[in-house]
Amino acid sequence: MIITSRIILIFIFLGLQSSNLTTNYLANAQQYPDPETIKKNPAKLDEITKSIFTRFNALSFLFHEDAVNDLSFCMYDITAEWNEAFNFSHDTRFLSNCIKKTNGNILQRLCTAADIKFYVTVLSEAEKQGFKSSTYVKGNKNCNLTSWSPGCEPGWACAARKDVKVDLKNKNEMPYRTTNCKPCCEGFFCPTGLTCMIPCPAGSYCPLARLNRDTNICDPYRYQPPPGMNNHTCGGADVWSAVTSSREVFCPAGSFCPSSIEKYTCEPGHFCRLGSTYETQCYKLATCDKGAANQNITAYGLMMCGGLTLLLLIFYNCTDQVLSTREKRKAKSREAAARSAKDLAQEKWRSAKDGAMKRAVGLQSSLTRTFSRKKSSLSSDPENSHHSTASSNTDNKDQNNNDLTMMMHDLEDDPESHHGFSFGDKNSKKDSKNKKLHTRSQIFQYAYGQIEKEKALELQNTDLTFSGVVSMATDPNFRYRPRIEVSFNDLTLTLKGKNKNLLRCVSGKISPGRVSAVMGPSGAGKTTFLSALTGKARGCTVNGSILINGHIESMSSYKKIIGFVPQDDIVHGDLTVEENLWFSAKCRLPANLSRAEKVLVVERVIESLGLQHVRNSLVGTVEKRGISGGQRKRVNVGLEMVMEPSLLILDEPTSGLDSSSSQLLLKALRREALEAVNVCMVVHQPSYSLFRMFDDLILLAKGGLVAYLGPVKTVEEYFSGLGIHVPDRVNPPDHYIDILEGIIKPNTTSSINYKELPVKWMRHNGYPIPPDMKDSEENISSSTEGSTSTLGGSHDQSFAAELWQEFKLLVQMKNDNFLSYFSRRKDLSGRITPGVCRQYRYFLGRVAKQRIREARLQGVDFLLLLIAGISLGTLAKASDENFGAVGYTYTIIAFSLLSKIAAMRSFTSDKLQFWRERASGMSCFAYFFSKDTIDQFNTVIKPAVYLCTFYYFNPPRSSVFDNYIILLCLLYCVSGFAYALAIYLEPGSAQLWSVLLPVVLTLISTQDGDKGSILPLLKRLSYPSWALEAFLLANAERYRGVWLLTRCAAIAKRGYDLRDWKFCLMRLLVAGLVFRAVALILLVAFQKK
Repeated sequence: MIITSRIILIFIFLGLQSSNLTTNYLANAQQYPDPETIKKNPAKLDEITKSIFTRFNALSFLFHEDAVNDLSFCMYDITAEWNEAFNFSHDTRFLSNCIKKTNGNILQRLCTAADIKFYVTVLSEAEKQGFKSSTYVKGNKNCNLTSWSPGCEPGWACAARKDVKVDLKNKNEMPYRTTNCKPCCEGFFCPTGLTCMIPCPAGSYCPLARLNRDTNICDPYRYQPPPGMNNHTCGGADVWSAVTSSREVFCPAGSFCPSSIEKYTCEPGHFCRLGSTYETQCYKLATCDKGAANQNITAYGLMMCGGLTLLLLIFYNCTDQVLSTREKRKAKSREAAARSAKDLAQEKWRSAKDGAMKRAVGLQSSLTRTFSRKKSSLSSDPENSHHSTASSNTDNKDQNNNDLTMMMHDLEDDPESHHGFSFGDKNSKKDSKNKKLHTRSQIFQYAYGQIEKEKALELQNTDLTFSGVVSMATDPNFRYRPRIEVSFNDLTLTLKGKNKNLLRCVSGKISPGRVSAVMGPSGAGKTTFLSALTGKARGCTVNGSILINGHIESMSSYKKIIGFVPQDDIVHGDLTVEENLWFSAKCRLPANLSRAEKVLVVERVIESLGLQHVRNSLVGTVEKRGISGGQRKRVNVGLEMVMEPSLLILDEPTSGLDSSSSQLLLKALRREALEAVNVCMVVHQPSYSLFRMFDDLILLAKGGLVAYLGPVKTVEEYFSGLGIHVPDRVNPPDHYIDILEGIIKPNTTSSINYKELPVKWMRHNGYPIPPDMKDSEENISSSTEGSTSTLGGSHDQSFAAELWQEFKLLVQMKNDNFLSYFSRRKDLSGRITPGVCRQYRYFLGRVAKQRIREARLQGVDFLLLLIAGISLGTLAKASDENFGAVGYTYTIIAFSLLSKIAAMRSFTSDKLQFWRERASGMSCFAYFFSKDTIDQFNTVIKPAVYLCTFYYFNPPRSSVFDNYIILLCLLYCVSGFAYALAIYLEPGSAQLWSVLLPVVLTLISTQDGDKGSILPLLKRLSYPSWALEAFLLANAERYRGVWLLTRCAAIAKRGYDLRDWKFCLMRLLVAGLVFRAVALILLVAFQKK
């Protein structure tokens, strides 16, 4: 309130300066007409009045520079707003009436600068002492304990003696005014303890007071006439200050006051707010009764709400319909192409078989004739005869095979041809690479033609061996994959900080074109072994060597052609099977690969994994049922198969699958191996038929030691050599794992122990044996047990030492994760995948589909915003005293909370999927910016959804557009903050913080912290304070005229500046960008533990 007093001083002092010019003009012209002159010549009064207000209009030239600086924080244009408040040129009757009432002696009754200075100084001192009444004044030369004239009472004023020259510019000495005391003129206010008058601003109503006999109060003001003075009537207004202290001076709500002495009730169809100078016409659909203080525009809110709902429904339904129609058309085209390719393949295959049979018959007759002619010679040399026949048969067989291969090549060259094949015509082959495929039908015909050709070649080579697909490998259109052979020597993994061996002395290799199975009891380190091979073992010390194609290279250099299938089925549940596979193919296949070839790869994987009938089904989540668990497992494997890896690592891909599904999966993996892919997988107790489909076996014992590593065909022979025989009707891998587990004792006459099997393997292959495993069974036993616990014994440590050790280990692991990402390895894969921009396009399409399928969840978010807007708009009414601060405070809390929870779903729902995609080499930037781009749709829509209830149920003075812009900037800020919380914290913790932070920060932003405390600093740095400041400034700027003191006092009290509205919005936007940058850094730098 001390600031309020200073503002009053500046305002009134400026006003008196303009009055000073006028009165000087009157004095110099000696225009003090007496009542008789005014009665005889009314035009003289009008001339004086107009002259006065001509000076008022030129007020801007009288402002001092310090006054401009003091008031610029609460006014955009000081001159314009001051003139708007004190420009009475349209109606000067209040001044004319006062001149008549004072008999032309108005100059002697106006307050001088000294009066105002004294009034404001004393008022400030009173406020310091806790006096909240704006009418308190201590004694002065006119009003004190010994001299208290009637003009000292509130609403009264006196005149100076005629011989006293009043200088309104005088700031040092107050003139004596104790004569001719009268009630204050209408349109002026007279403070208590001062015997002078000050004009009331526009929007005020300052009539003469009337005594209320019941309360003995001078209505409409709050003062009482002095007791014992019967001739002292109620005067005029006694104060103009902030609305909380002088509400009775403001033109009442429901009425408008064209001047400070007139008041009219608002007519129907109009509304008048508190302090109005004119009535405002209501909107067409709004309801405004007579004397309405505000218009009821709930109908517009309901219309806007309904319109937004209709638009969103149309948008979501249309986009969903477009996607569904597109998928149906795609499915029809695919089915037609598949049928056409299959029919053509069968027809041409029959034609090829018929042609081959005719050739064989002709060849047979020719050979028969030859045999008949040379029968005698053949009898004399049977050995040569047998050799010649075999050679001839072999040549003809090879010729037939070559003819069949060429026939199937024609299926790719001309899939729409219905003619037979031309055997042996090499020049008739067209170059399919030069044939551009544009339409979807052409692409699918090409893809299914290739698939049918490959099926035919598999029929030709039913043994499914690597040598059996030489014809496929010799295809000039065949795309070769680079080979990766991984060899490891004395591989040992030790857990940092605990000296615990997870793997020990593992030596061997896994080769391309072979399917290797990793088996062993629980805790043997099977998954750890795969992690070590792929370079994903974090928090461990790796000893030994891992060679790639005979060279010491990092696995990360080949990650573009390495596929890793995790144990958990980490797939997108809100995408279909085909969409999951197609997205992985687009992002991870070579960028220069044509769309037709990509379609071929995806269709081949779907065909080989048996997912044709569920390709358009959603994978599903825990909450929403989708495909079966076995199908989900196959989709998990297919995500890596579609990128055509050279090394495929799988962690328990057959867990949870039945026998038929497991065989189907393994057949698909064997087909990958036939294309020189190095396949290595962890398997738990496979069936015997499944076990025989593996090429190599890596059998691990407890402690990460190798019990066997070699071909599957020789495993029984090796263990039989140790005296371990598999009983009848027992599955060999089950029997060996039970022995390594210690459940079954080896059925042998020798005294071999299952703990000795790793040592036996080392000796069998001539590997160096660690000293602690050499001598005896006891040493072997202790070493194997110790390998899973600690090396060198255990040492008792204090709790503090263990805690410190754990902390150092955690910091070291985080540092390793951080450095592993930013360490740039040379790419040796030879594959150029799509760049960030193309991946951004792919991610954008995927996220858009996911959002469309979350339409119901989005609808719940919008419904909550509508309910919050209705609740706050109904309960927290816009108050003129605080410019709606209460409602805006609740708005910031509710809107931030609901927006944060919704924004966090963008990164919490598929965090595991992102970690997998990131490990495979996909771009973090494309992932992040695609999510953020799609979320901007909510950034645009949600403020409108909230305002269509909050604003129209509780309309403030600021415009809808101003409130919308502020909420949009606020949402952009809090969504970035939510991203950072969702990425760094677990979902439960992130939701807790998202609820607490808006409430705590908003409460801090409403506190008035003492100097020296931390609250002011937190307030300046918290985004709710910026939003609240923007809301209040946008609303306060609409309060003019009589509201100037209230506006400036409120803004000054909060430390705001009216010119900072755009700056507040910029701070919110910059904070949103900063939060997004932090979220992106967290996304890039921090990985799964």
